[in-house]
Amino acid sequence: MLIVENVKKKFVKIEKNKKQEFYANSNISFKVKEGTILGVLGPNGAGKTTLLRMIGGILKPTSGKIEFDGMNYKDNEIEIKRRFAYLSGNTKIYNTLSCYELLQMCGDIYEINKDILEKRIIEITNRLNIKEFLHNKIGNLSTGLIQRVNIARCLIHNPDYYILDEATSGLDIISSQVILDFIKEEKKIGKTVIYSTHYMEEAENICDYVIMINKGKVIKEGTPAEIRGITKTTNLRAAFFNILGGISNE
Repeated sequence: MLIVENVKKKFVKIEKNKKQEFYANSNISFKVKEGTILGVLGPNGAGKTTLLRMIGGILKPTSGKIEFDGMNYKDNEIEIKRRFAYLSGNTKIYNTLSCYELLQMCGDIYEINKDILEKRIIEITNRLNIKEFLHNKIGNLSTGLIQRVNIARCLIHNPDYYILDEATSGLDIISSQVILDFIKEEKKIGKTVIYSTHYMEEAENICDYVIMINKGKVIKEGTPAEIRGITKTTNLRAAFFNILGGISNE
């Protein structure tokens, strides 16, 4: 189980030669059970990426608690990071390597036995339909194919958790569907997914539970059905605007 409890992240910006403090995330709490897809929803700039970076150990919370299966980053950072895969919409990978070379490198990092690694590469590339491009240089692939290779990289060590930040942003409909299908398939075998997006329709299709974030704060949480019921709307997009009280220019 993933536990996020009263997490805050403070940043400092300088405007007109004056330091100003602001919170990208403020008092965010939730729990994610095994085999659950949690959607973190909100517009660009809402604080989704900051939250996922703290969950992924890239940023340290200003205050609050983050635990994976009873472990915290202070005492168990390496073990925690072995248990999850992290992917964002703009994760960069080595353009000069082939897909195969990248997967081999990732397998070596996770100290996967060579025979097991070869079987994993065959299985993963067939599953994500990238076998045809396996020995192509990554720099020569389309944006959608590169993101599929990124997903393959995430799968290589068979993680328990996936932290996916805007993973389908800017992708064509086929590549987006491949990734959404992958998420649903991983849930079926008991994996846990934390999935941030501003595409409300995607979240409605795949998420068991969602938290809606705006300006760094959780403004509503529940199952998609619960949120639609509370707001008396027919979809999460309409529910979000209902909660905000309409469209704002801020």
